Amino acid sequence: MKQHGKAILCAAAGLIWMLFSLPALALSTDSDQPIEVEADSAELDDIKNVSIYRGNVIVVQGSIRMTGEIMTVYHTESDELQDLILEGSPATYRQMPDKGTVYDTAEALRMEYHETKSLVVLIDKALVTQEGLRFSGDRIEYDTALSQVKAWSKPRAETEQEATNGGRVKIIIKKKKDTTAP
Repeated sequence: MKQHGKAILCAAAGLIWMLFSLPALALSTDSDQPIEVEADSAELDDIKNVSIYRGNVIVVQGSIRMTGEIMTVYHTESDELQDLILEGSPATYRQMPDKGTVYDTAEALRMEYHETKSLVVLIDKALVTQEGLRFSGDRIEYDTALSQVKAWSKPRAETEQEATNGGRVKIIIKKKKDTTAP
């Protein structure tokens, strides 16, 4: 059997943390730490180039911690990461930024990382929280190559007018402390 399972998981965990370094830098030593994966079961299919971890999936690397019910890792014929999908009720992510005292966190029913598109997508009940910033919506996309965030919500269709106006994205920006006051 190929050694792709561990290599793909290492690459995936290291790449996903990039999403949550929006304005802050992620803990720089995390990528140097070993990756631990726990699950109730694991399937590694070298023919289909997919690894599936099921049941109370926990991924830890340094300050990074991801949890979910099912994690599916797709890779290329040359054992490079292609896509990673983490599903849960919700799937969660947290990481301590450099010089931080509060974890950056994210949660969604589905988290996806698409290596070839440099894209992280949080789908359904998506929430990203960083010190001073909170994004929520039904879908949050982060382009890791361009450092661009897009967020939107599904229309709430209680009335036809509401369906036409669409859903709402909520962004909360914490006010900076006034350091000039005595």
